[in-house]
Formats: sequence, C-alpha cells, structure tokens
Amino acid sequence: MAKKEQKKNQKKINLKEMNKQGIPPLLNWVLIILVAYLAFQFFMPDQNTGNQIPYSQFKSEVRSGNVESVTITGDQVAGIYTGESPEKERRFYTVIPPYTDENLSTILESNNVKVTAKSTQKDIWDTLLVSVLPFLILIGFFIWMGYRARQQSGGFMSIGKSKAKMFSKEESRTSFEDVAGYKEQKEELQETIRFLKDPEEFEKLSAKVPKGILLIGPPGTGKTLVARAVAGEADVPFYHLSGSDFMEMLVGVGASRVRDLFDKAKKNSPAIIFLDELDSIGQRRGGVSMGGGHNEREQTLNQLLSEMDGFEPTEGVIVMAATNRPDVLDQALLRPGRFDRRIRMSLPNMRERHQILKVHTADVPLDEDLDLEDFAKSTPGQSGADLENLVNEAAITAVKQEAKKVSYRHFQIARDKIMMGRKRSSLILSDDEKERIAYHEGGHAIVASFQDETDPVEKVTIIPRGRSLGSTQQLPDDERHNYSQTYLEQKIAVMMGGRAAEKLVFDEITTGAENDLVQATKLARKMVSNWGMSERVGTLAFRQDDQTTPQEKMLQGDQYSQHLAELIDEETQAILDRCFDNAYSLLEENRDILKKLADALLEVEVVQGDTLEKLLKGEEVELETSENGQVEENSETAKTEESVSNSDEKNSVGNQKSGSNR
Repeated sequence: MAKKEQKKNQKKINLKEMNKQGIPPLLNWVLIILVAYLAFQFFMPDQNTGNQIPYSQFKSEVRSGNVESVTITGDQVAGIYTGESPEKERRFYTVIPPYTDENLSTILESNNVKVTAKSTQKDIWDTLLVSVLPFLILIGFFIWMGYRARQQSGGFMSIGKSKAKMFSKEESRTSFEDVAGYKEQKEELQETIRFLKDPEEFEKLSAKVPKGILLIGPPGTGKTLVARAVAGEADVPFYHLSGSDFMEMLVGVGASRVRDLFDKAKKNSPAIIFLDELDSIGQRRGGVSMGGGHNEREQTLNQLLSEMDGFEPTEGVIVMAATNRPDVLDQALLRPGRFDRRIRMSLPNMRERHQILKVHTADVPLDEDLDLEDFAKSTPGQSGADLENLVNEAAITAVKQEAKKVSYRHFQIARDKIMMGRKRSSLILSDDEKERIAYHEGGHAIVASFQDETDPVEKVTIIPRGRSLGSTQQLPDDERHNYSQTYLEQKIAVMMGGRAAEKLVFDEITTGAENDLVQATKLARKMVSNWGMSERVGTLAFRQDDQTTPQEKMLQGDQYSQHLAELIDEETQAILDRCFDNAYSLLEENRDILKKLADALLEVEVVQGDTLEKLLKGEEVELETSENGQVEENSETAKTEESVSNSDEKNSVGNQKSGSNR
C-alpha cells in the first residue's frame, strides 16, 4: 500500500510540474477550435457552385422561362433551372460583365424569376479570423515546440543544465537491508554514511572522508543499488545520472552540466552524486580515438576533475561512480583527492547468492520442495541481476503451467531457458545426427568423470536448445578462485572429449565441436601467454584484455617479437594436442561405457542424477521416460540439472558447459 501511495504522489508531482512547464489546457482547446473553423471556412464546399455558363446564355435561358431563381452577389450570379430533376443538377452560375446591364432586372421580373441579393461586405469576425488566425497558429506552433523541448531536455535555454535525476530524502527508501551479501563492501561504506550523518565528528580531528568512491565490478553486480543504499542509510539527497547524459553535439555543454550538477548538490548538501558508466566520459585523454585534447568529452572530464578537487572545496558532497572498465580511466581520476577509494563489486559467492535469492523471492509464493540454498549452489558465476531475472522467469513459468506456487522444477526450467535458450521442438534431427550428438556428449561426460580434478558431471542431454544441439553440464563441488595447471589441462581435455569421441567411433570429425575448439584455444593461449604455464615460453606474460579497442592495441604496439609469437602458437597447439590425446585415450579405455551412455541418450534424450552416475560406472540401469522427457528411476533423482561458470571472475577459465554447436 505504501508503494502505491508513493507512486500516486509521484504522479501528482509530475502532473504539477508538467502544468507549470507546459501549455495551459485552455489554450490547447482554443487553438484546436480556431484551426477547425479555418478549415471549415476554406475547405467547406460552396453551396452556390454548379455549371458555369456564359452571361449571354444566362439571359437567353431567362427569356425562355428556364430559370426558377437566382442569387446575385456582387458580379456573380448563381441560379437554378426550372424542372423536376434534383436541385444539385439544376444549379449553374455566371459572371456579370463589367459594363452596366440595365435590362437585367427587367428581364428577371418579366419572366417571374425569384431574385435574392447578398451583400459583398464580409463579417468582421470572418475578416479577423482570416487575417489573424495564421499568426495565432504560428504562435501556437512555437509554444508547442517550446513545450516539447522542455519535456525532453528543459528547452534550448536550459541545455547546459544537468539532467541528473534527484531522489529526495523521502524517496531514498533503499537501505543495506535491500542489498544481499557484500558484507565487506558495506563495512567499507559505513564511514561514508557516518560522515554524511555527522561531518562535525570528523572535522574535530581534521579527518577527511574521500570525495570520490569508485565501484568496480561486472555488469549486474548491484553497483547502482549499493549507491542508492548509501544515500538511504545516510538519509541525504541522491543525484543519479549516466556519463553519457553529459554529452551533446554542442561543445561546452557537458562541462556546463557538470558545473550545474555540483551547484545543485552543494545547495542540498550533504548529498551524494552517482555517475553510472564513468568510463564513457573518464577515458584516458590524448588517445588516437579521442580526437585530440579539445573535444567535448575531454572538456567534460576536465570540468569533473576540477569540481572534485579544484580551487573550490566541495563541502558535504560525495561523488560515487560505477564502471566495469577501470583500466581505461584517466589516471587523474584515480589519484588521491578524487576517486581514491575503490570498492570491488565481484560476482557473489554461494552464500551471497542464497541471500540474493531470498531477497528476490520475498514476495513470491514458493513450494515446500524448493531449497534456495541448494539451488544457489548450482548458480556459480551469476550476478545479482542474473538471479533476479532467473526468479522472474521461474515465476512466469509457474504462471504458464497454472501452478499456485513456484517449485524447484520451475527454477530448473527457467535456468535452462536463460542459459541455453528455448527448446527447439521444431528442429527434427535424423537418426545419424542424433547418434553422433549422443556420442559427442557422452565423450564430454566420460572424460570429465574419469579425471581427478574435473568438476562432477550433473546432466547430459541431446535436446536442441538455442544454438546448441546438446550439452554436457558440470557442477563444481566447491567454488574455485585459483586454478592449477593440472585442472586447466583436464578442463581442456573435457572440451576435446566430444571431438575425440567422434574420431574414435566414426573415424571422422564434424562441425559439432566448433564452440569447444574456440573455448579450448582461448584457455590454452591464456595458459601460455598470461599465466606462464609453458616451459619454453617461461614466466613472461603478454596479457591483452578482451575489451581492448583496436586503437588502444595500436598504441600498445607489438609486445613481443615474431619469433616469440610463433613460439606461443606452438605451445598453445602442443597443449591442445596433449589434451586431445588424453581425452582419446580415456575414451578408448572406456569405450563400452561410452556406448551405454550414448544408447541411453538416444532412448531418453536426457540423463542426469543417479542414473548418470550408474551409467558412468558401467552399471545396468532401467530407464523410464517421464512426461517431460527426463529419465527417472525408482530411486530419488538429483534435483540439480544445470551448471554454469565455475568462477566468479570474468578472466578465469570460463564456462563448465560443453555442447554440440553446428
């Protein structure tokens, strides 16, 4: 109820602001009526129209008694012929010659023609409308344009004003209770909240709280939410805008908006300014792609630097910013006195994911079989935004199935849909293709199961989803943050398992291993060039960020010689070959298990849980297909279906899902 009342009050405030800035409603109606009247006067069909005839013929028709009535307006005569046909067909008109025809009235009277005369003098209102209305329309047009401009950007005269959206103390309802997890980050921000509440406490000891706080983390990790929570906890105004809101085509507008933003914040201090996507205006100056040192973006950045630590102190205003690319920021932004406090918002761990799921399911009716803590274990690598989307998709799935509560099964379906796409029921595979896909996915599963440091296999399927024709999913027992060379090579071997199975069984390879090869090559190259896991290359590191632009790469230049580049390629290929041979050997030793697993996949399409575990041990199992096409046994099957990335850092070893992509 409180939220509804708050929305109603917000709507009332918006309507008041629109009435203050916009056109009065009465003027709108006046303009509409005037335009309609003008259109009626100018475009209304003339009632006196008809066939035009010569004046001489008109007089002849009168003498012959063929004219019933005429209407004379100045030098124009509109008449109606006698007869029984419709009046519209009997109308005519003519023009009286410039010379005076004294016989016309006599002729009309003698032939009993009904004569009506109209004055040529126009009504004063018609005259005013015809002369004044175009100007009124023009004035109304400019008023409307000004109204539209004020709605969009505050009008031309206010183009240099800040576009920041201000949340007042009453509107800043977000608190740390709404932010699940991130215990260390909250503790680090407590001193900022304390300063905003009681700055005199710090002034007694001449202590200064950092003016700039930079939140760094992947997209969806809650950087904006944390900033709003700080404002809510401190009970201060909160200004929120994106870095792109400063940029306009006109030079100097961005700098003007920065000045206006800080002026507003100072008037309402203590306050928080939150700049989202700081890298859009905070990139390093003087780069090739930046257009020199006098463009709009650099002027905006210079003004921001000056406001944060210039000659005029910014009392009671703390600037918080968010970015997922701190590597491209100008060094002047990161020096002490500006954004010298950096807080990393990494992807949540298992405990934090459980807390996030509890927050997002607070208003969702959950089934008794749903254990959020158990489900959180199967979502490593997902951000808070990912989990929020997953909960929403699960609720949508429950609505589609007309369920009263959201169950574990709904969460599983939602996870499959988000990660792999919708099930492609319309895709019909031939028996030969199904067999190859079954052996391909079976190869992944067996190589993963018969190595020591790989993550356990949780599910194998040959059901096409999205771009994948099948997938083998692994679920890590524990979250990893550091990876050994053995683990990485065994992971590459798992990726090569599908291709090795095709080579072993059919003595031929297909395009199904395309994605596996791409991921394996990336991982092997990182081992050589980033992590120093090659004896021939040694401990040299030649890391290049995946987000590095071509211009930045050009500025960096060649980091190594042509000989070393060839050596890196050779070592990468050696790792891939070694891992492929390892996978091929494991499959050759367990070919009978591979066949059993492939036969089971061809029969029921999905194998998971206890059934999969028994098949990988070479045991005989009795397969039963449930209504949703999954394998069931008399014993309880495992709940978890899906696995995702086994890391919470983007620069790690990648996803634990192998598949057949064609």
